[in-house]
Amino acid sequence: MGSGCIKVTKYFLFLFNLLFFILGAVILGFGIWILADRSSFISVLQSSDNMKIGAYVFIGVGTMTMIVGFLGCVGAINEVRCLLGMYFTVLLLILVAQVTAGVLVYFHADEVKKEMSTIVENLIETYDPDNYEQKSVQDAWDYIQSEVKCCGWSSYLNWTANIILRNRTFTSYPCSCGTGELPDIKKEDLRTGFCVPNGTVINDPSDWPVFQKGCMEKVQKWLEDNLGIILGTCIGVAVIELLGMMLSICLCRHVHSEDYSKVPKY
Repeated sequence: MGSGCIKVTKYFLFLFNLLFFILGAVILGFGIWILADRSSFISVLQSSDNMKIGAYVFIGVGTMTMIVGFLGCVGAINEVRCLLGMYFTVLLLILVAQVTAGVLVYFHADEVKKEMSTIVENLIETYDPDNYEQKSVQDAWDYIQSEVKCCGWSSYLNWTANIILRNRTFTSYPCSCGTGELPDIKKEDLRTGFCVPNGTVINDPSDWPVFQKGCMEKVQKWLEDNLGIILGTCIGVAVIELLGMMLSICLCRHVHSEDYSKVPKY
């Protein structure tokens, strides 16, 4: 291979690794978002062990991807065979880890859905406006019900299992499920807690002025859409990994002498 081809391969590898570094930062960001989010349905699922494991996997893979991208850039520009070899090996390990994680996610999808249902149903059952320890999670669920215009998980009847509502003799319902305007709450404010309609005595769920349909289908679609973005990013990273591995091997084969003086000193 001529020196011109080696130079082109070297700079192509540098560009691939720069993009690789950026995509690693995106994956790292997804993992942090899953753990830190307080305003979407993800915050409701943060008690899930599978969700936490997934978040830590994204953080680990993202961090490793950024490190490998940096090593690849340095190895390509300075033509250091040991860095290129290390880059190829770690890249191969990351690719194997990504494929393994993808297979595990695929085969555990039903288990995740069941766990998600259990978490939401437990949240509804123990929902208490005076429980300030769970306020952020409860507010997130209220926001979902209000914005998506749904009530409960499979249906609004899930709320009949709520401990507070079950013990009330007069009609009460979750405010975030309400279909009409509430005089005490501004339109732009978040609806939380329980509301009591005028002119009702017996607590009959059929009298609740709430959305009848549950949130399960819409929430699962929202998760699938966001998971599609994450998986799309991972597939893009995998393609870049394969190209990077091919280019690194090609460049490594034609770097005949090792010159460690080219490695930058810090």
